[in-house]
Amino acid sequence: MKRKGFTLLIILALAFGVLGVIPVFAQAYSTSFTTSITYQNVDTQDATSVQIYFYPNPDSTSPIIITRPTLPAGAGTSLFIGSLSEIDQGFRGSAIMLADRRLVATLVQVPQSTTVKNRPLSNGFESGSPQILLATVLKNQFNYTSIFSVQNTDTEPNTITVDFYNTSASLVHSLSQTIEDGASYYVDAGQITQLGTSFNGSAVISAERSGGADGSIVATVMELSTNSTGASAFESVAQGGQTFYMASALCNAFGGFNSAYAVQNTSLTTPTSVTVEYSNGATETANVGAGAKFSFLACNATGMTGGFSGSATVTSTATDVVAIGKVNGLGMSTAFLGAASGAPKLALPYVRWSQSQYTTGARQRANIAIQNVGSASIPANALSVTYYDKNGTAVATHTFNSSIAVGAKVNSNPYWNSNSALAEFGYYNDGTFGGSAVVECTAPGCEVVAITRIQSFVPATNETVGEDYNGIAIP
Repeated sequence: MKRKGFTLLIILALAFGVLGVIPVFAQAYSTSFTTSITYQNVDTQDATSVQIYFYPNPDSTSPIIITRPTLPAGAGTSLFIGSLSEIDQGFRGSAIMLADRRLVATLVQVPQSTTVKNRPLSNGFESGSPQILLATVLKNQFNYTSIFSVQNTDTEPNTITVDFYNTSASLVHSLSQTIEDGASYYVDAGQITQLGTSFNGSAVISAERSGGADGSIVATVMELSTNSTGASAFESVAQGGQTFYMASALCNAFGGFNSAYAVQNTSLTTPTSVTVEYSNGATETANVGAGAKFSFLACNATGMTGGFSGSATVTSTATDVVAIGKVNGLGMSTAFLGAASGAPKLALPYVRWSQSQYTTGARQRANIAIQNVGSASIPANALSVTYYDKNGTAVATHTFNSSIAVGAKVNSNPYWNSNSALAEFGYYNDGTFGGSAVVECTAPGCEVVAITRIQSFVPATNETVGEDYNGIAIP
């Protein structure tokens, strides 16, 4: 079915009705997840035509179409797939959101479990590419296994080829699958016998039309623990860069949170030297072979100090690379994409804050890290975060009144100034949800990147779990 009458779309590569139970492993890998699509109208006018096309399998040609209410300008809302009578339990597919105004979306994977509490987060896409990169793919490695969804974003069927490379850049296995336009194909690394009993590497995925012309695809990855409750998600990257910015870097911060970066060399022929420089001046350099992957641990950097919370910049001397950031410790398991460039304005569709029900485990908190990736310091009062309620009303603006150096980061959350009106931001007395934010820098030539960390407290284990998603550029 062709998608007509809409000017803008969002590609949702990882939409689970319920991810079926896989009995081989325990904990997060065998947990069922149900998707909540959190989306925000970043236009200046109301979105009066909003539809979501759901594709249940790779052969889907007649999607399930859901029409959504008008969304005011600036407003953020969500749709829990488990509440839709049109979607069968066990649905494991993809979706495309279409609207007459510009929307952005973040997918929230809600675990259907009494023990797994983390909610993996990933962003929707506006377009695809003929080749995409997954910087890390695991099978029973570090007690994690990857499941990823590849979605056809073309207007006709595509045949995809997935090439798995180990950390030494050796091609271990390839697989192919034909996918209808809009639909997706799920790859569970834990079920691929050709990867051996364990695998640590990356993947390169390409797409072709039937005549051999380039296709168009995107992908989203979930990393799920095989022996604990850890769960996270991140998106594919269409191309690498020689510089990547990481808005979150930690070494034994806040009682024991630590960051690591998985850096993949995109060249299959040329090695490169990669340096990670942290905002406190600490550095680590490693040679990364052609097509290989290397993991940089913040606490291993020369000159690193305990308790560090800042940002980092990844640079490659010879080839393009891609980078994935992860945070662990004290129950945390997060993942986010490094950014090759920034923007003066970013959307954050999913923002919450609770003072009264956070420690009970019932509600969440969002903390936002913003990094200056431009060529000049950001002047005082030029950077702000505006928080919007579910109706699109701006309820507060956090303006930073000190300059921000190149490469440095600042932090924000809805309760930054202890304003009682924002003590339960995104939560409403009628039981509904909805809160979002926009980061904006008004200085000439300004570029920033942002990571939003959504945290939940688990009273049973006295731990904090959390997951990250990247700010989305607003043109």
